[in-house]
Amino acid sequence: MTYIPASDRYENMTYHRVGNSGLKLPAISLGLWNNFGGEDAVENQRKMLQRAFDLGITHFDLANNYGPPPGSAEENFGTIFNKDFKDYRDELIISTKAGFKMWDGPYGDWGSKKYLVSSLDQSLKRLQLDYVDIFYHHRPDPETPLEETMAALDLIVRQGKALYVGISNYSADQTEKAVKILQEQGTPFIIHQAAYSMFNRSVEDGLTNVLEKAGIGCIAFVPLAQGLLTNKYLTGIPDDSRVAKSHIPFLNEKDVSEDVLKKVRQLNDVAKERGQSLAQMALAWVLQEKAVVSALIGASRVSQIEENVKALDYAAFTKNELTVINDILK
Repeated sequence: MTYIPASDRYENMTYHRVGNSGLKLPAISLGLWNNFGGEDAVENQRKMLQRAFDLGITHFDLANNYGPPPGSAEENFGTIFNKDFKDYRDELIISTKAGFKMWDGPYGDWGSKKYLVSSLDQSLKRLQLDYVDIFYHHRPDPETPLEETMAALDLIVRQGKALYVGISNYSADQTEKAVKILQEQGTPFIIHQAAYSMFNRSVEDGLTNVLEKAGIGCIAFVPLAQGLLTNKYLTGIPDDSRVAKSHIPFLNEKDVSEDVLKKVRQLNDVAKERGQSLAQMALAWVLQEKAVVSALIGASRVSQIEENVKALDYAAFTKNELTVINDILK
């Protein structure tokens, strides 16, 4: 069946300008980190992407190593894009990244010009695209000179393979240095993808100040703390949770302590008083940080996307609500 997007897809989504650039991103973006790989049902992936676009989510975020296996998320997206979204390419922001291990040998990891340029060439083939809208260096490289990594991003833009570039997982100091180099090159560096949630507030220790000063936007990944900030763990660890999936190493049982669960339940009570689910409140909370232009969600089913987008219905917080939340998080 031919996919026809909803005619009202732009009526209820909020779009934020990314720093000082001309680009706007939806307040909620969809990441394909999990549940879009070769081990996941492609038809479910297709339904999630379609529904996301119907709700005004115009930004789909990938990386070369997303899967498993690595590369399969880009391949699946490319197939779905060709089938459903090819006619709407100019309405979409598609991003990908490189910086973690992708292939064996000395040229398939980190931040050399050799790796970044080669990786994006491979990504474009898997995505079946001529260019991506945003290309990120996925993590800082302790051995490659920062000048070389940033020169690779500059080259990629000048080659027409990406419209904008960004970085991810860089500290405040590393970001400040990257900003300086890219500004000297005249490269459109507009965005930093950083982990940010109620349970991970490290970006507040200097990074957001650097970004605001430089006119660079922040897109928050794992804003739901790998699912902890949802109703999934209120009564324990379900079998279909990320904790229970062996191929997702970023959340395990030691992270779901009784102290953490106590905070989750208290936050859930605050969300109920606001007329929201815990996930919706957690997303709204991330978006109230001035530097954050979009919250990057993951999903395993359509209903999760629908729920998360409704976070925008009650995005504002009272001073008392923020005080209560901060007291819980302490």
